[in-house]
Amino acid sequence: MTEPGSPEKSLKQKTAGTLKWNTVDRIASQVLYGVVGIVLANVVSQEDFGLIGALIVFQSFAIIFADSGFGAALLRQKHTTEQDYSTVFWFNLIVSVAIYFILWFCAPLIADIFQRDQRLIPLSKVMFLTFVLNALAIVQTNRLMKMMDVKMIAISNVIAQIAGGGLGIGLALGGWGAWALVWQSVCLAGVKTGILWVTGGWRPKYWIQFDSFKRIWRIGLSVFSSSMLNTLFLTVYSFVIGAFYSLRSLGVYTQADKWSKMGSASLSQIFTSSFVPLLAKVQDNPVDFKRYMQRINRFTAFITFPLLAGLAIVGEPLFHTLFGNKWDSAIPLFQILCVRGILVVLISLFGNYMLSLGYGKRLFSIEVIKDAAIAIAILSTVWFDSVELLVWGQLWASMATFVIVIRMVTKATGYTLSSFINDFLMFAGITLLMCVGCWLISKMELSPVISLLLQVTGGMIIFLGAMKLRKAPELSEALTFLLGRMGGRRT
Repeated sequence: MTEPGSPEKSLKQKTAGTLKWNTVDRIASQVLYGVVGIVLANVVSQEDFGLIGALIVFQSFAIIFADSGFGAALLRQKHTTEQDYSTVFWFNLIVSVAIYFILWFCAPLIADIFQRDQRLIPLSKVMFLTFVLNALAIVQTNRLMKMMDVKMIAISNVIAQIAGGGLGIGLALGGWGAWALVWQSVCLAGVKTGILWVTGGWRPKYWIQFDSFKRIWRIGLSVFSSSMLNTLFLTVYSFVIGAFYSLRSLGVYTQADKWSKMGSASLSQIFTSSFVPLLAKVQDNPVDFKRYMQRINRFTAFITFPLLAGLAIVGEPLFHTLFGNKWDSAIPLFQILCVRGILVVLISLFGNYMLSLGYGKRLFSIEVIKDAAIAIAILSTVWFDSVELLVWGQLWASMATFVIVIRMVTKATGYTLSSFINDFLMFAGITLLMCVGCWLISKMELSPVISLLLQVTGGMIIFLGAMKLRKAPELSEALTFLLGRMGGRRT
């Protein structure tokens, strides 16, 4: 039993508090993001969404270059100095400003790539301001995450979503089209960064320190390399669709991808920011590390499996309730991407285990495997002139990656394959049962709203009821996490 005031209890309490505020952050932010997204999706045209989707391809790379893996390196280090924080801040700022000016002059080339649409030139020059603003917040954010004190991060995200969403909706209703989406993004980034600078209590005290730079770069290089590859092959679909199909098709894909990532990306972010600092503290204790792995595996499956599989099942009534028939062509893409999201979250989780143990080079290997699988999938499907088939290729690539990566993790951590299976199997089985129940409800001739409510309610009853019958401890752990406490050690 853990003694009151013991280091382990303190670590558990910090982890519980971090997880609670990360969860509050993501739920509140995603609810606001969802409400704003619903309004914009009903007002802004598919082609306008395609224009912004084209710019996101370049923006994603710029963000990776601006950070260069330094943010992850700060989290990975056991002890981080003021020189380290200052070095990362100035490096991020210099690189982000340099990239912004490069992309400013390259704006006509970007327009030429995507159907020679000249509207992209002024849009890109404003949109790309966001990664300079975001670069200013990298150290502020990672410093708070390192301290496992993420309350203000959550608050800044929520306020920024309200400000950016309000501006975006106002401009969209005023007929600004794609510009509404651009100014929404700029406002969101500016407000979030401003709040963190006002409340964070940190300012750079040193210029770039070569020793700090060299040490952090050594840790962050593999993260940067893997992030670059990951971003390349995540955005390649948007690039292919926008350049070779149409901006309207890209707009449809962008909507499906955006709504599916509200689940998978949010979960990955919550688990990474909550568990990597925890695992880094026990990286030198194999017994504790494996014990935490088991708990994290089970908790991840408990949350991820029913949420993302459930979203896939209710995709049709969900879209019809929110958007009518405007985005019907995005529904099958959304459903496939939700199922793929389960694998994405698990692969990200495995990468966190590698990162926490200092296997940065293996992160790069994971990305090479994942991206090779995606490349094969694209080359196998792009010739059929079907966006849906391209998205199926993403799912196949993720399945192949998952099989390979889980074998890599077992060798790196000593956590056996049978242990992983045992951790996931019960949750997968109960989730499958839940999906069957929801599918049966979907066969009833009901309005989209009623069908959605019945499927969600029925799915929750089936899943939580089965978990209760199995006496799964994750139910009580979920409650204690939300209350900011970590349950006692399980044996």
